[in-house]
Amino acid sequence: MGHHARILAIDAGGTMTDTFLIDDKGDFVVGKAQTTPEDESVGFVNSAHDALRYWGMQPDDAFPNLVSGIYSGTAMLNRLLERKGRRIGLIVTKGQEDYLRLERGIQTYLGYSYSDRLHLATHVHNQPLVPRERIRGVSERIDLFGDVIIPLYEHEVEQAVTELLAQNIDYLCVNLLYSYKNSTHEQRIEQIAQEVIAKSGKNVPVMLASNLYPLRRDFPRLNTLLVEAYAAEPSRDQLKKVNEASHQLGGGFEMRVMASHGGTIGIEAKQLARTLVSGPIGGVIGGKYLADQLGSKNVVCTDIGGTSFDLALITDGEYHIKNTPDIARFILNLPLVQIDSVGAGTGTFVRVNPTNRRIELGPDSAGYRIGVCYEQGGVDTPTISDCNLVLGLLNPDYFLGGDVKLNKERAYQVIKEQIADVLGLDVYDAAAGVINLFEDSLRNQVVAMVLGKGYAPVNYTMLSYGGGGPLHVAGFTDGLGFQDVLVPAWAPGFSAFGCACADFEYRYDKTVDLAIGGAAAGIDPMATAGALNAAWEELREKVKGEFLKSGVDASLIQYKHYVRMQYQGQLNDIEVRTQVDEVRELQELRNIVTNFEEMYGKIYVRSAKSPELGYLITTAVVTGVVEVEKPVLPLEALSESTPPATARKESRPVYWHGEWITAEIFEMERLQTGNQVAGMAVIESPASTLVVPPNRVAYLDEHRIFHLRDKI
Repeated sequence: MGHHARILAIDAGGTMTDTFLIDDKGDFVVGKAQTTPEDESVGFVNSAHDALRYWGMQPDDAFPNLVSGIYSGTAMLNRLLERKGRRIGLIVTKGQEDYLRLERGIQTYLGYSYSDRLHLATHVHNQPLVPRERIRGVSERIDLFGDVIIPLYEHEVEQAVTELLAQNIDYLCVNLLYSYKNSTHEQRIEQIAQEVIAKSGKNVPVMLASNLYPLRRDFPRLNTLLVEAYAAEPSRDQLKKVNEASHQLGGGFEMRVMASHGGTIGIEAKQLARTLVSGPIGGVIGGKYLADQLGSKNVVCTDIGGTSFDLALITDGEYHIKNTPDIARFILNLPLVQIDSVGAGTGTFVRVNPTNRRIELGPDSAGYRIGVCYEQGGVDTPTISDCNLVLGLLNPDYFLGGDVKLNKERAYQVIKEQIADVLGLDVYDAAAGVINLFEDSLRNQVVAMVLGKGYAPVNYTMLSYGGGGPLHVAGFTDGLGFQDVLVPAWAPGFSAFGCACADFEYRYDKTVDLAIGGAAAGIDPMATAGALNAAWEELREKVKGEFLKSGVDASLIQYKHYVRMQYQGQLNDIEVRTQVDEVRELQELRNIVTNFEEMYGKIYVRSAKSPELGYLITTAVVTGVVEVEKPVLPLEALSESTPPATARKESRPVYWHGEWITAEIFEMERLQTGNQVAGMAVIESPASTLVVPPNRVAYLDEHRIFHLRDKI
């Protein structure tokens, strides 16, 4: 029977590019190929070919039937990390020219261990995206109420632009204090700059913070504006290459990109920096989609890749949005689905500290080179994957379906020389100890996140995905008592699947600072409501403009309205969905306050509520959603519990808890829904390996999701 592919989702991670193709019945294939950072379209095409061969199809057969494609990649983040962006000129309020060299205290510490934070000499400031010689200050000042205190010195603007153009800049960025309250000075700078640029005969775009990110917190706002010009704009080229590659394969759709707020946006989006971190976001969106389909309210999402371990919580059916996240050692001013990321993946390097003779994991990684077992070379330090290989958990002849051969003998020798001999251990005990240490660190991260929310693992379902998730989920969940442990059969491509579950959605935020009660007790609440309504209207127009770029009719847009609120005097706000798109009555404003208090009690504790302080609406938020086709979960008739003989491959010895035991090996694709696989067993697929310990049973349900349960 032929397959009619409908949805394409791509996740170009730091190591592998996953392509997820879903047909009209929910059947899917996952393709994998090594990521090609120089031109991500190459990895995408290779991955698409790999996926379609499972259906016995070529791209020419499948791509013309696709209705949508979603992409998430690492090009922008890599450009930022490697400092390979555009030449930027920057104009700021006079006196703020050393913004980037001084940074904020918290930003200088990002990415450093606790011990390094104690010893200032061991770490350095970020390399500025814009060097001091390409930053100019101009005299002006607008206060926090939006009133002009010092007028703009226009002659200084003309001189600043002229000097910056002489340095052959690619973009001119402008970020003034309190421009989110009153943008007139930035707009005038843009007018003057365009006049000077026109006279020079050059073509240099001007980017204003007040146009792109009209939000409080000037330093994160500056960072985000610079990332937009420095890394996001040149990354459009990569996205256009991927889009063109899909057209050459026969696709007739325009590629969308996974954005930080949990929706997908077009390649021509104004705020493209929102796609800086996209792959891990897809996993959380997929987790929420899966939870909604299965009726689970509380889910821990865990993604183990080659370079990192990503965690996110879905509580009461919702994930949390963080407004000023830190990414790549930059504090940014954009909404991001809250994900904790730890440098602990299957490619993480393993070393023995020569001072204290203790095993240390990472945080650096071998990435796509896997470990010392990688035949093409380039790695001389053992990794987590090397340990799994030596212990018999990984099949050296079946990595990526056999496309990549792993050298088990080399892994054994290097682990012996660099770890076992140094510690005076047997090689297998050393490798097993490394895996135990690795899984203990993952377990601690999971427990800390759940307990930090005031819950316990028994209140949550664990969802594990990523190429390394099935391999280690049994280890790091052992004894924690989760309601259930879920491992989708498509775990290696789950982040790509999640991208396909995301809405076509634009989001805009605007700082408003509207007080209710407390210090503002004498202010008419309906005047506050009017200001909020005006902000929402402005944001709706921006959302509408973004959809128009993709040719979407305004009548198809479904708007959602939110506010970010806090008690007056507090530092942190939380996001609350409102039930109205315009506040017309006082009771509707009171309902918003009630919703805030309910959410505050869930996030913190009910006893922490402080209504006597009054309330502050810090930010108005509008999202616009257009319906797109989403994947349906596969649904297969249940078979008997005993796996068919065709699913059994062989048996092989694995080193488990200090002894060699025989594990039954199964081919994942040949298992039927309803089958139960009792440990010790290893379930292999070309892209991942699910380990079932002796005390666990894996049950494959009708949606092809494994449930890892304790043996009765």
